[in-house]
Amino acid sequence: MLGIFVILVFVIYLTFFFPLEIRKKKEEVKSPKYTAQMKKLWQIAQTSMKERKPFRAEKALLTILKFDEKNAAAYNRLGILYAKGQKYDEAVECFEIAQSLDNNPASIHNAGLIYLETGAYEKAAMAFNQAIAMEGDVPARYIALAKAEEKLGRTKKAIESLENAYELDPKVTTLRQILAIYEESGDTEAATATTARIEEQIIRDNEAKKRKAVRTHKISKTSKITKAANTSNTPKTAAKKPVARVRKTPAKIIKPHVGRKRI
Repeated sequence: MLGIFVILVFVIYLTFFFPLEIRKKKEEVKSPKYTAQMKKLWQIAQTSMKERKPFRAEKALLTILKFDEKNAAAYNRLGILYAKGQKYDEAVECFEIAQSLDNNPASIHNAGLIYLETGAYEKAAMAFNQAIAMEGDVPARYIALAKAEEKLGRTKKAIESLENAYELDPKVTTLRQILAIYEESGDTEAATATTARIEEQIIRDNEAKKRKAVRTHKISKTSKITKAANTSNTPKTAAKKPVARVRKTPAKIIKPHVGRKRI
């Protein structure tokens, strides 16, 4: 009885599951022609986007998705293309599909930017928080979240987010955004303190630029000295003078006077 059951299970496997595995393996193996064609389509899409040819780029990306409907990168690019053309509904749909295929924080962040652009600030804040939870070391994520929080009237959270961005990448522009929020809310004391921070950051930035310039100058000077030293130490090979060949005159053969009689 057990043997019959095992045979039955094996027959079911051969009938239903084994063909699916073969098909999956065939799909995984891509021919060189297919790979070359996809590479060409990607090049067309990227070049067209740089040259601001949206229709050509869209056609190339849709062709890629026709052959590979689970290509998250293509959906991401298509979403960016639609966002630039202000087709926000299509853009969000593309980013959501990309995120479902590949749990990528970039896709969620891009969707958040569309929500921010269209006034869906609560959705935008949720998207940015989700992206930060997945990848919390990107300053741009916190800056975008701050914009959404500010639009929602949550100034304290907006400032916290900007402070996180500043901690990751100390920039004057981030401090100025913090200053603008304090000034708008009428917090004079915090605005004065932030102004002092901006001045200090400007001094630090200028000092860093000077150190970088000095370091670059030293490296350039050292490189020139090394090059000159290498050139002077290189032995110059003197041109070889052609050696004149001395032609040897053959020795005279003196024949002996054998058998000759003197007169």
